[in-house]
Amino acid sequence: MSSPSSSAFAVAASLEGVPSAFVSTRDGIDTLLRDRGLRRSTPEDTAESLLRGAVATARLEGAEGDDETLRAGGGDATARGAVLLSTELLGLAAPWRTAPLQAVARMHALAATGTLPDPERGRPATPEGARRLTWLAQAVQASGDVPGLVVAALVHAEIATAGAFASHNRVVARAAERLVLVVRGVDPASLVVPEAGHDAEPDGYASALSAYERDAASLHAGDPGPGVHQWLLYASAAFARGAEASPVAR
Repeated sequence: MSSPSSSAFAVAASLEGVPSAFVSTRDGIDTLLRDRGLRRSTPEDTAESLLRGAVATARLEGAEGDDETLRAGGGDATARGAVLLSTELLGLAAPWRTAPLQAVARMHALAATGTLPDPERGRPATPEGARRLTWLAQAVQASGDVPGLVVAALVHAEIATAGAFASHNRVVARAAERLVLVVRGVDPASLVVPEAGHDAEPDGYASALSAYERDAASLHAGDPGPGVHQWLLYASAAFARGAEASPVAR
């Protein structure tokens, strides 16, 4: 695997149709936050958005039980871990800016609470997974000029497909995606619910991630292929659905 060049994410962001798709999605998010969000949002709105995201991510992992059960911290261990992660996620914004790998490790430790033994929580399970995470951290730190939505989508796909951890990779991926939206200033109060955008189209989500996984090496080589392209176009639409699921979108 090559070292990430400063243009790896930038090249992906410039693929055909991607810039216009993400500009449109960002405009919609900005309108939501400007007209219905930040002017009147409260900490309770942020907490509600995070909880909606935890429930959606639990659903994507096959959690059983009604929404109220999951919201109350019930359900299986994965559902409980998703809710726990949601309560601490925004506290990882500062670590993400300076040490993304530490933030990802903490996300996994939280998500895997009650599921994996302590020595396996927050630690890559394979050398290849560790290399993928190291590549991602370097790519993120070199992506200052890349639109935040694109960075969030690529972070999500990389963590979800790298198989770095023994379990909960997609739970961590979706949490990291949300955190990037906060850190990059797209959604500083974390009012958008990107997890719900994926949960609304679970088959499309799985298909787009599989396409990305088949082509991930092309991104690492600086020449992103059609699977990366498919994922980004999918992600743009998912973010738009996530904005519609916000507690302030009413």
